Amino acid sequence: MNAGLISVHKDRTSSYLPRIARGFAVALLFSIFAGFTSVYSQSSVAKEDVETIVIDEASEMNVISFGKTVIVRQSAKEVFVWGGDAIIEGRVEGDVATLGGSVIQKENAYIGGAVIVIGGAYKPESKTPLRVEGKETVMFGMFEEEFRGMTQDPSQILAPSLTPAFLAQRVLSALFWFVVTFAFATIAPGAVSRAIMRLQFSSLRVVGFGVATLIGITVFLIASLQLLPDYAGAVVGFMGFALLMLAYGFGRIVLQVSVGKAINKRINSAPGRSEAVSILIGVLFWTLLLSIPYVWTFAVVALFSAGVGLILTAGSKVGWKSA
Repeated sequence: MNAGLISVHKDRTSSYLPRIARGFAVALLFSIFAGFTSVYSQSSVAKEDVETIVIDEASEMNVISFGKTVIVRQSAKEVFVWGGDAIIEGRVEGDVATLGGSVIQKENAYIGGAVIVIGGAYKPESKTPLRVEGKETVMFGMFEEEFRGMTQDPSQILAPSLTPAFLAQRVLSALFWFVVTFAFATIAPGAVSRAIMRLQFSSLRVVGFGVATLIGITVFLIASLQLLPDYAGAVVGFMGFALLMLAYGFGRIVLQVSVGKAINKRINSAPGRSEAVSILIGVLFWTLLLSIPYVWTFAVVALFSAGVGLILTAGSKVGWKSA
C-alpha cells in the first residue's frame, strides 16, 4: 500500500464535497457490478485493446472505464476510470476522476472541470496546466494497489484473501461491535427488547418493509446525485448515507443480541444466563458470517434490511408478547 497523501488545491473558495460524493456514488455502482467494463460512447470514437481504451472524438459523451487505462486523444465530456490511469492528450470539458489510478495531463491538454484522484496522483506535464480557474484538484494517495488488484481480480470483493491483516481486522471488528452492542443494550434495553420481539413475531413484515425501502432509498440517492444541483445532491446523499449506516448499526445490534440469546439458551438451559456472554456469542456469530466469502454479501443485505424494517415498524401498535 502506498503512503497516504491527501491534497486539495483550489484557486478560489468553493466546495469539493459534491464532486467527491458523486465520485463515490459512481464507485459504489462499479463495486456492485464489479467485472463490468464500459465506455459510453459510439463505437466509432473508441479504440480498445487488452489494457487501454483510446478515445478520439466524444465531446458529448461521458467515458467510464473499469480496469483499463483511458487515453483521450481529442475530446470527451467527462472521464471516470477505476483501476487505471486517465491520460488526457486532448480536451475534456468536465471532470476527470480516477479510483486506483493517476490523472496524467499532457503538455497542451485541457481539463475544464475538477480533477479527483483517489489512490493515485495528478501529474500535469506542464508547469501551468490548462485548467479553468476555480476548479478543484483533490488527491487522496492511498490504496492504489488495492483498487487495481480488485479490478484485475474482481472476486477479491466477494472473496477476500485469508491473510493475517484480514484476521486482525476481524478481531478488531468483533471487539468493536461487542462494546457497541453491550453499551447500547445497557443504555436502551427496552428498544432492543421491543425490536427483538418484532423480529420474532413479524419477521416477514419487518424484512419485507426493509428490503423495499432499502431499494427505494438506493434508487433515490443515485437519482438525486445525478439530477439535483451539486450542493443539494451532496447534502441529500450524505443524509441518506448516514441514515442507512444508522439503520445498519441498529439492525446489527438487535440481531447480535437476538441470535446470541438463542444460541446461549441452547447451550445453557439454566436460568440467569449472562447477558454479556449472549452478546459475545452473537457478535462472534455475525463476525464469522460476515467473513465467509460470498455469503457475507447476503448477510450485509440482511442486516441493512432488518435495520431499516425495524426502524419503520418502531411505531407499530401490534401487541407484542414477551419472549
